[in-house]
Amino acid sequence: MPSHFLTGAELNANELRGLLDRALELKAGRPAGEGGEALAGKTVALFFERPSTRTRVSFQVGVTELGGSALPLRADELQLGRGESVADTARVLSRYLHAIVIRSGSHETVEELARYADVPVVNALTPQHHPCQALADLMTLRERFGDLEGLRLAYVGDGNNVARSLGVVGRAAGVEVVVAAPEGYRLEDGLVAQTADPLEAAAGADALYTDVWVSMGDEEDADRRRADLAPFQLRAELMDAAADRAIALHCLPAHPGEEITEDVLYGERSAVFDQAENRLHAQKALLELLLG
Repeated sequence: MPSHFLTGAELNANELRGLLDRALELKAGRPAGEGGEALAGKTVALFFERPSTRTRVSFQVGVTELGGSALPLRADELQLGRGESVADTARVLSRYLHAIVIRSGSHETVEELARYADVPVVNALTPQHHPCQALADLMTLRERFGDLEGLRLAYVGDGNNVARSLGVVGRAAGVEVVVAAPEGYRLEDGLVAQTADPLEAAAGADALYTDVWVSMGDEEDADRRRADLAPFQLRAELMDAAADRAIALHCLPAHPGEEITEDVLYGERSAVFDQAENRLHAQKALLELLLG
């Protein structure tokens, strides 16, 4: 059982399969209030350096539904914002809490927090990795297709933290992930197959995935990024090149007319809002695994 969840690589294939099985069970039981008490008497910090909608809300609701207490924190509310070291912050918080969920602008900060913490640390997003999102993505594919082994997922656009995490967990799940991105926007770690042709990536794919072109921190280069990535828009032409059963995915927030067209985002083949809902259930299963 992993002690932290920072990149997704902490889970082996069996653990990942079991986590997704449990996530689907939790989702099925939620209307009847069958959430379990796995976190009863436990407190989980939700430390957010950056704004968040889905990650913040899904984690807070998830901790509550598992019987625990969520403690939202911001950097300006801690001495960390006034110069206390990450290591000392980890040592102190470990004396109070049962787990730390952190969304940070620095993956190195999250790694250091985990290095010195005596409780599980969960990466809720860094510029390099977004593994919790990838868990929800795999759960969505399981719901739609029943089995993950042999599925093809084509990611088009900026080869960012989401694309990297899909490559990590996809490999463990038996999902082929291919990224279509222009030069300068590709992953550099050899995790996935890559191409400059979005139609090539989309051909026969079971899912087409995209993300925003201008993330937090990219605002100064916004015009250049939009121009470079325009040919990689997730549009009907790409959906037509995919398998007949293919679904459209987006981790949100979306900008219709930029990285995805409105007809794809809100169309019959979109699983985007199921995907967003599944953040809650996948993360509950993850917390059970780490704290069970």
